Amino acid sequence: MLSARSFFQEILDNDDAYRLFCSIAASGETQGGWENARIAALVPESQRALAPKIARHGADEDKHGRIFQALLRKRGLEPCEVPGDTDYTMLLERHGIGLAHARLQADTPLSEQDIITYLAHSRVTEQRASEQMRMLLRYFGDHPELGRAVRMISDDEDNHLAYCHEELLRLARAGHGPAIHRTLHTCVRAELAVYRDVSLAVMARMGEVLGWSGARGRLLAAGIHAAYRYERVHGWRRMVSLASPERRDPLGGPATTAPEFA
Repeated sequence: MLSARSFFQEILDNDDAYRLFCSIAASGETQGGWENARIAALVPESQRALAPKIARHGADEDKHGRIFQALLRKRGLEPCEVPGDTDYTMLLERHGIGLAHARLQADTPLSEQDIITYLAHSRVTEQRASEQMRMLLRYFGDHPELGRAVRMISDDEDNHLAYCHEELLRLARAGHGPAIHRTLHTCVRAELAVYRDVSLAVMARMGEVLGWSGARGRLLAAGIHAAYRYERVHGWRRMVSLASPERRDPLGGPATTAPEFA
């Protein structure tokens, strides 16, 4: 039977697939940690109050990278090289979404539009991350090996999503509504296509590792394409809407530390 639960269980039960999965996740989270740390350092004077929250966001992402690395070490595995076609974060950058690394590597302060670009990009991608972690939480929240990590990361991703809503609404009230609207819609169009392509690439590589039949691979690919078509027509709206979050000031405190895994 094909299901998200059975797919992730296959990964969990196979060291090579698990190594690839955790390596991809660790790489993306660590990259996000660096990006947020640079943005926090370059926040314009008009938005300096945001800097500690952006830094907290980055610290959380970096922590998630360390958690995935710790999960690998617990199994006696080393991270593997992340295939380029599975690198969600870098593929988004190549599509012109978010702030380019070249911009973040410079020491020039960001503009308010740059901050809108960062928050809109985060609003879209954190929606994806929150949904993925909630799915893992539903299936593996009580798992003896993964449960603790999944619960912590899922809670953090929900905080990040709430923070994006809160800050974008604040900027909209300050008169940036049209720019936010345009940027969100540009981001989501690119994200849907990148997520589809990355999903297909990950599925193909997992299929090679796990020895799936060609028929199974084609069926899973068809499911990914169907999900993309649905998101292009209807699902994208959930990724650009803004609403006052139940979690208020979710990044207002210090980041929590990564748990130790024996």
